[in-house]
Amino acid sequence: MEAHPQTLVIPTVLFTDRTKWRKNVLRKLETRLNDKLFLYFEYVFFKLFDFNARDYYNINNPVVKILLPKMNYKKDERIEVIRQAYSGLFQLASRMLFDKYVDFIDVYAEVSEQEQENLYHEIIQHKETAMLAQYIRDKGMQQGMQQGMQQGMQQGIIQNTKENIIEALELRFGKISPEIIDKINKTNDPAKLKELHKKAIQIKEIDSFGFIC
Repeated sequence: MEAHPQTLVIPTVLFTDRTKWRKNVLRKLETRLNDKLFLYFEYVFFKLFDFNARDYYNINNPVVKILLPKMNYKKDERIEVIRQAYSGLFQLASRMLFDKYVDFIDVYAEVSEQEQENLYHEIIQHKETAMLAQYIRDKGMQQGMQQGMQQGMQQGIIQNTKENIIEALELRFGKISPEIIDKINKTNDPAKLKELHKKAIQIKEIDSFGFIC
C-alpha cells in the first residue's frame, strides 16, 4: 500500500475445506485504549464450498480455474470439474506457468492415477481441449525421444520441483528463511520432493514446513 498508494488493497481469505460450516469465524480485529484506536483490521472471506463449480466454468481467471476442485459439485461432476480446471488453466496461462501450477489442481482435487487416465480420455474427446490433448501427447513424445538423456532430464525435473516448492511457499508466506531453502535444495529424492510440493500448498503455517523437511 505504501509503494502503490493509488491501488485498492482488500485483504481476502479463501477457505478451501470442502465441508459445510456450522458456525461463522471472526472477521475483524480491533485494539483500543481509552478513546484511541491502535489497530483495526478486517478481511472479506469466501468459503469456496458455498460456490458451485459449474457456475465458474466461463470465468477467465487462472486462479479461479485452479480453485474449481475446492468448490461444490456433485459426485458425478468430479471428472468434468477437474477437466475444466485443467483446460481453463491451459488456455489462460503460459505453458511454463501451466506446467508449474497444474500441480495445485492435482493437490486440491487429490487426483488418483485412475482418475488421471479417465481425465486424459475426457480431454481428447472434447474439441475445446484438443490443443491441451496435443500438448500432453507432445510432452510424451518428447520424453520418448530423449531416452538417452534420462539422467539429465531427471536432474532438471528435480531442480524444477525444488524451484516450484520455494515459489509456492513464497507465494503463500512471503520471504522464507535460508534454512528452509537449504533443506529443500539438499533434498534430491523425487518422491520426497513431490510430497514437499504438496505440503507447500497445504500447510497452514510456514514454521511447520521446516519439520517436514
